[in-house]
This record gives sequence, C-alpha cells and structure tokens, in this order.
Amino acid sequence: MSDVVTFEARERVGIITLNRPEARNAVNGDVARGMEAAIDQLEDDDSLWVGIITANTEGQERPVFCAGADLKAINSGQAGDLATAKGGFGGFVYRERKKPIIVAVDGLATAGGCEIVLAADLVVASERSAFGLAEAKRNLVAGAGGLFRLPRAIGQAAAMEAILTGEPIPAKRAYDLGLVSRLTPAGEALAEAERLAGQITACAPLAVWESRKVVLAAFTKDDDELIDMTNKAFGVVLGSEDTKEGLEAFIEKRQPNWKGR
Repeated sequence: MSDVVTFEARERVGIITLNRPEARNAVNGDVARGMEAAIDQLEDDDSLWVGIITANTEGQERPVFCAGADLKAINSGQAGDLATAKGGFGGFVYRERKKPIIVAVDGLATAGGCEIVLAADLVVASERSAFGLAEAKRNLVAGAGGLFRLPRAIGQAAAMEAILTGEPIPAKRAYDLGLVSRLTPAGEALAEAERLAGQITACAPLAVWESRKVVLAAFTKDDDELIDMTNKAFGVVLGSEDTKEGLEAFIEKRQPNWKGR
C-alpha cells in the first residue's frame, strides 16, 4: 500500500483514508492499487469486522472527498491503471467482499468519487458534502456503476436529473432521498461513521455479513432466490458458535463475546 491510501485498525474497524488532498483525492494508479490492498487487508484480518473509507481534505479551500479519475493520468495514457482486476475503478467499485463498509464524506464526491460512495454499504456525510455524476458535462459516461447504483439509491427521477444535468446533489437532499444514512455538521462525518461502526460491531459479525448479502441481492434477484439465500444465511448463522454464545449471554444477562465463527 502506498502513502496515497492509508490503513489504520481501530478495535474492530479498519479505517481506509484517501490521502491525495493536493490532487482533490483523485484516483490514479497508486490510489487504485492502494485501495485494493487496503480492502485485502480488511477482508483478511479476522479481528476487523467493518471498514470505513474516508478522505484527507487538509489544506483544501473547498473540501473534496474524491474528484474521481485523475485526468492528468488519463491524458498521459495511464487510464488503464485507474482500475484493478479485483476491484474495478479505484480498486473498489466492483470488489466482492463480505464485510460492510461505511463511507464518511466531508466534502464533494463527484464522478468516480461519487461512484466509490455508491459502492459502499452505508454513507455518513457532513452538511457541506455533495454528490454528483458530472460526466455528461465532459461528453463522458459514468462507467463505474453510478448509472445503475444511483437510481437504486435515490429513485429513477432524482437520479435521471442528476445524471443528465451533471449537477451535484447537496447533502441534505441526498439524506432526504435515502442516499445518506446519517447527516452531520461539517468536520464530524468520520466520528459519526465510527459511532455507526461501533453499533455494527456490537452485533454478531456472521449475522451482519450474511444479512448484508441478502439486502444487496434484493435489488437484482427475485423472491424465490431471495428466500433461498435467506434460508442459507439462517443455516450458516444457526450452526455457528456465536449463536450459542448469543443465547447464553441473553439468559445470563450479559454482553455477548462474539468470535465470528
């Protein structure tokens, strides 16, 4: 992992930080490879149950979570480096994973930056944030999932307007539309994301991971497939050590000691 993407473990949470504030955290090859390595680290570490993606906006007059693709890299013939085999654009947007990821946004997330947000499971944003797919203004197409994930998140009408005009959606409207889970004052998105992660890690990790799979599939699979997935998830969780621990903790009126197995 390079210094343009950093990783820090805080208790059960892995915090991934985009660290190119001088370039508005735009995605180049180093960022894409760094993001993939960070997700690998999160997925491979059994002590970490949830991830948070945030961004360093230090020194920016107008904070930018991520401005999307680094146009200088594209112009110099390095467009292929902006995606990885496992993760797609930014090493993240199409990455298969089992652990939920919260994105903490405190500024503008535009183009590919917005698509990184849309690929996360939960969004915490400050009131000075905004979310946009500006590609149409440059005769481009949002090619990293935004064209189908944004309508799923906020509905077709609002998404169509945002995509065809290229205008960003302010944080409060994004919250009202359901894209943002929690809205905070400026500068407090990461702290709130950590609080949310703490609530998630207080739950049984296997139950969280299995439930997440079914919720995500709800947009693309029919009811028969979802029933089958739910039954399989129930079986995985019921046969685990943590189910016995959860029942014993309830009976003994204590907090459970989850193991994730």
